[in-house]
Amino acid sequence: MADENKQDDVEGTTTDVDKTEVKAADPTTAKADDKAEEKADSKADSKADSKAEKKAERAKQKAEKAAEKAEQAAAVVKAPKPKRTVKLPVFIIVAVACLAAGVALGYFVLTGLLAGGTVAGKTTVSEDQLDATLGSYTYDGQTTNVTVREAIETDSTLDSAKQDDGTYTVPSADTVVSIARNAIVQKQVAAEGITVSDDDVSSYAESSLGSSDYATIASQYGMTEDAVKETLTESCGTKKLYDSVVTTTTTSAPTAPTSPADGTDNDTMTADYGAYVVNLLGDEWDSTTNTWARTDGSFYSAMKDMQFTSDSASYTQAETAYYVAYQQYSQTASDASSQWTSYVNGLLSKATISLSTLVS
Repeated sequence: MADENKQDDVEGTTTDVDKTEVKAADPTTAKADDKAEEKADSKADSKADSKAEKKAERAKQKAEKAAEKAEQAAAVVKAPKPKRTVKLPVFIIVAVACLAAGVALGYFVLTGLLAGGTVAGKTTVSEDQLDATLGSYTYDGQTTNVTVREAIETDSTLDSAKQDDGTYTVPSADTVVSIARNAIVQKQVAAEGITVSDDDVSSYAESSLGSSDYATIASQYGMTEDAVKETLTESCGTKKLYDSVVTTTTTSAPTAPTSPADGTDNDTMTADYGAYVVNLLGDEWDSTTNTWARTDGSFYSAMKDMQFTSDSASYTQAETAYYVAYQQYSQTASDASSQWTSYVNGLLSKATISLSTLVS
């Protein structure tokens, strides 16, 4: 502490031999005392700040790890780009992206390659081979073939997929698996008595793509209008099935706080950051008394040593609240994804699939 670091005041004064005059304190020593006290106070403040910063950093690291785990468990729909290279974003059925993973984990039983298939061993096909069988799947006692044409038209048009020499690239085995997977889930949608109206599809398109203009969407993704509507109808039905199966309550991801203006310190307190922090705290904060409503929550654990109110908080504090909120969101999203994946895998485990291509 400062008092312990200070020199004894006696050392800052002297007396004459006859004790008739007391000299004034040495100003150099007094300044040293002040500096020592300031240094001690600064050290204490720095230690407190360092402690808060370390807690914020730990909360940040936990949130980032949870986010990474959630993103691995749940497929992430990326921003759309036009034409053949990007598929129309639809409701994710299951986070199994490749054939190898599906077969290895038992989501499908691979019964072998289709013998004598006209596309076996080929990477391209001519126009007269578009109706050749690319693969087949059997579910609930019924076998369904998947043609090259069907596989291409899941995310494109034949015109846009046609190459300069008039041939078409053979779709990947993953595409066949995806078609089979979608079809099986749609069978379950029907089995559960779930129906999808035109209004349902329009609303779903508006919420997921920001538009229900099928012609515009088709042009953007290089698909036909019929294919777009069919895809969105199936996706809407899948979303309804998901909502009936998954019991974990999920919310949208929190929005990160706006960075301070250039030249503004991250620890500058503002009303905007205060409102942001308190909004994230939810039922952990009592807005009436401007203090913690309970002390058993994640926010309290990360921010109990921070001083803020509903109308005064810093960017550093807002960031800490954001990381805690994102960690909570990631965990619930991961739980929901795992529940849905397990359900769908239960359906897929009853199916078998045969392929005439192993093009990746």
